[in-house]
Amino acid sequence: MNTNMKPRTIIGILFVVASLLKLATLWGILHWSWFERTSEGPWAMYLSIFVLLYVGVHLIIESYRRDPDQWLHRPLPIGEDGKRICCSAHYGGDEYIYHGEVFHGARLDAFCGGIRMDLRGAVITEDEEIEIHTFCGGIELFVPQGVNVVVKSRSFIGGVNNSTERLTDKDVPCLHIVANNFLGGVDIKN
Repeated sequence: MNTNMKPRTIIGILFVVASLLKLATLWGILHWSWFERTSEGPWAMYLSIFVLLYVGVHLIIESYRRDPDQWLHRPLPIGEDGKRICCSAHYGGDEYIYHGEVFHGARLDAFCGGIRMDLRGAVITEDEEIEIHTFCGGIELFVPQGVNVVVKSRSFIGGVNNSTERLTDKDVPCLHIVANNFLGGVDIKN
């Protein structure tokens, strides 16, 4: 297992931490006079915090997307119910690929890292749910052509991109994506 972080990832984490410290100082949670700047207006302060967060999260996510060696190919972890899988990635990238197995839902957690899940080879015969939680990380989800995807998302400086085809047939199975993102995102494609 490769535990070395890329310099881009470390710089991204430093940007995120700096922005959170600046936000805590602005809100009065921390009182560090060397970190405060009174000459800036409140909109400039929030804009600088947003830019730091955006750049930091972007650096973290892109450092894993561009380096295929960061994605560790993992076996499918079966959950407590014997069907649903539970995947968690911290400070790295994990990849899960279905090769003809039946899919019964999943819980995906990405904390300062990423998860890539390929369901294009999965057998999906009924409606299933994928519960997603991200914090400074991202999830890339590949779904088969013959399913619909319905997304419910709550995000803070992040979001869900659903670029799958919408099918009009009422009999096709549906994947229900329930995503909670904090400085992270989900990309869903066929």
